[in-house]
Amino acid sequence: MPTISQFFGILIHMYIRGEHNPPHFHALYAEYEAQIDIQTLEVIEGNYHAVR
Repeated sequence: MPTISQFFGILIHMYIRGEHNPPHFHALYAEYEAQIDIQTLEVIEGNYHAVR
């Protein structure tokens, strides 16, 4: 999965050819990962909130 962006330690990965539906991207930060719908920006799977 190619990295399309990197900022503040967050990596954004996305499949280029639409192998998965709905279209989404993966956001990774440390041990957290979330899959986010491109159209609605809702979290499809995973979690990106740090537990304190």
